[in-house]
Amino acid sequence: MTRYVMGRLVESVIVLVIMSFVIYALIGLMPGDPIDLMIQSDPRLTPADAARLRAVYGLDKPLVERYLHWATAALSGDFGHSRLYVRPVLEVMPDFLLNTFNLMGLTFVISIVIAVPVGVYAALRQHSAGDYAINLACFAGISVPIFWLALMLIILFAVLIPVLPASGVSSIGGGGFLDHARHLVLPVVTLTIFSVGSYTRFMRASTIEVMRQDYIRTAFAKGASRNRVVVRHALRNALLPVVTIIALSFGTLFSGALITETMFAYPGMGKLIYDSIMGNDFNMALVALLFATLVTLLANLAADIAYAWLDPRISYKSGGGSPR
Repeated sequence: MTRYVMGRLVESVIVLVIMSFVIYALIGLMPGDPIDLMIQSDPRLTPADAARLRAVYGLDKPLVERYLHWATAALSGDFGHSRLYVRPVLEVMPDFLLNTFNLMGLTFVISIVIAVPVGVYAALRQHSAGDYAINLACFAGISVPIFWLALMLIILFAVLIPVLPASGVSSIGGGGFLDHARHLVLPVVTLTIFSVGSYTRFMRASTIEVMRQDYIRTAFAKGASRNRVVVRHALRNALLPVVTIIALSFGTLFSGALITETMFAYPGMGKLIYDSIMGNDFNMALVALLFATLVTLLANLAADIAYAWLDPRISYKSGGGSPR
């Protein structure tokens, strides 16, 4: 297992290096640059001034040479300065990252806590009225546009029944724990409704498939109770495909939810990436996107390790790093 994990970490580093170049190239090929913005804001700047500024910032050099210069500085811990926030990138990110962690972390935990038992319940009572009701609710949650859902919740709970704030992370002048919690309610509810449906559907389908296996019928034949069979034998194996879906979704935990954060004016990673791209803040956008890539890679590694914990039959070859 140790050798497998080390191999996956090396692969993750390689993927991260490749993605850093791809993201850098895509951002570098975008029309406009910070010098263009300077020219627009100060018409007194001449073409000669613009050329001199591009030379100072290295924007007149080939793309590959600029990337190598950035990568060399990044290896020493210098990821550049944010043009929009006029601070080093690594000083700006923690506040946005914390906000996204609070929002997406709560959403993630609540969604799993709801989806797993509800999905198992629907699978064990397949084709019942409860199963049909759960499926209808899941399809509704998946199908409703998230911007419309956010808007309806704002109208209902912030306008018609003004009991919750519609935007921000705290009241003007700051606030305590309860104030921050009140500002999280609407965005967390929006994202939970949007995501719990898909988790529940995956859990239901996986549980139905596992309950049809021979070893489940054998456990029933030996006289094991229904609850014991479900908890001790079926649940772990039913969670295996769900773990994959959770790992793939985990990247959004740190990349944020752009639409939801925009609707609720919530300063998280999604809105930070969007504002950075629109504002030509290349350093901030690059580092934020790379961080989301890193988290996704680590989440997939954690999912592979979870497979072996959930199902002891799964092991990893010491040489090849592939499950068997």
